[in-house]
Amino acid sequence: MKHLMWLLEWVLKAAIFFTLFAFALNNQQDTVLHFFFGTQWRAPMVLVVLTAFTAGVAVGVLGMVPRWWTHRRAARKARTADTASSAATAVHAPNPPAALPPYGL
Repeated sequence: MKHLMWLLEWVLKAAIFFTLFAFALNNQQDTVLHFFFGTQWRAPMVLVVLTAFTAGVAVGVLGMVPRWWTHRRAARKARTADTASSAATAVHAPNPPAALPPYGL
């Protein structure tokens, strides 16, 4: 079963790769982007699409960074409060449960 899933995963990856590769081969003609003040950029269409996709991913990640920091700070605060409370109960409990290692940090 594990081998079948591995094979299916690689077939899916290959299909996506060849689809994108065919898209790149079909869009090699030059295109012109006109910016402000009469400036322009002439490049292959696939490069323009790739640049737009990369810029969109970068803007999306930068938009999520403040929320990631907030969640990370809250997780750190909760972990410190949890270890402080478990340390306080460890004095009274004969065998405290083993602490799990931090996840994702």
